[in-house]
Amino acid sequence: MPRGFLQRRNTLWQALRTAEPGSADFEATLQELCALIGWDRARVLAGLGWPDPGQPEQERLQEDRDAQTQMDRRQ
Repeated sequence: MPRGFLQRRNTLWQALRTAEPGSADFEATLQELCALIGWDRARVLAGLGWPDPGQPEQERLQEDRDAQTQMDRRQ
């Protein structure tokens, strides 16, 4: 992956960890990260350690497989 992509991705993850959840800055950063890495909101929040308790396990597993397929295609 290009260095610029990795730097931007890491910067966005760090910004999410320090932003106030629910704030405009948090939501904008969350949307940008989702668009950059191709993950949906629930998956990014889970990556922060905030899993969506309402999402069934099978749905989460399918999203993981779909995301992995997308990442494999990019390489």
